[in-house]
Amino acid sequence: MSKPDAAAPLPRPVAAARRKAAGAAPARRGRPPKTEAKAAGETRDLILDAAEDLFSKHGFYGVTIREVAREAGVDTALVHYYFGAKRELFDAVFLRRAEVWNDDRVAAIDRYAETAGDDMTLEGLLEAFLRPPFEWSLKGGPGWKHYSALVAQTNANPSFGGETMARYFDPAIHRLIELIAKVLPGASEVDLYWGYHNLSGALTLTLGETGRLDRLSNGRARSGDLDTAGDYMVRFAAAGFRAVAGLSARQG
Repeated sequence: MSKPDAAAPLPRPVAAARRKAAGAAPARRGRPPKTEAKAAGETRDLILDAAEDLFSKHGFYGVTIREVAREAGVDTALVHYYFGAKRELFDAVFLRRAEVWNDDRVAAIDRYAETAGDDMTLEGLLEAFLRPPFEWSLKGGPGWKHYSALVAQTNANPSFGGETMARYFDPAIHRLIELIAKVLPGASEVDLYWGYHNLSGALTLTLGETGRLDRLSNGRARSGDLDTAGDYMVRFAAAGFRAVAGLSARQG
């Protein structure tokens, strides 16, 4: 039996006539109206917020696209339309706030280096570098809390954490190490990278606010006290960098 004519592709004039008869608006060309662009941007943000929340709590492998769509209140197809596969969605979540962190940190250490000049100190440099992520986590709202927890998870992920952290954070870290080298001219690159490695672990664990410190100290110290945590970290990291400066030469 042959297929009915209605199943065949319609010529453009016929299709347009049928749309008009049905009351449908003709297809538009060019840039969409601002209201449509705004709605699309808001939908993308809803999806990113939902994915960020879920990834921060359950990790990359513990979340499905369907769960993200349900959390965002949109159809699963819409998540795929805007972001593609789950890894692309994860990358979009990670990039959104990484740009803000990195821009703020590099701007802060560059300002400090220019202002301090030859009087630049390790403590001043680390304070400038660490303050932006602490400030965002303190004052940026729930989304930044979720993002901090997500970064902590990703930094410790042996599957793709190293590649992800390198892709989004390395330029800012290289700039910090370049400036630390001026303050500690006796340190080798090996010393400085080990120093930052230890700082990175402390930073992401602290911003993750896991509550581990609260239980360990029986409530004497609180992981959510980020102002205090930042002050301790600056002093601890500065002492650590000084302690390892020249260590590779002594071991050799």
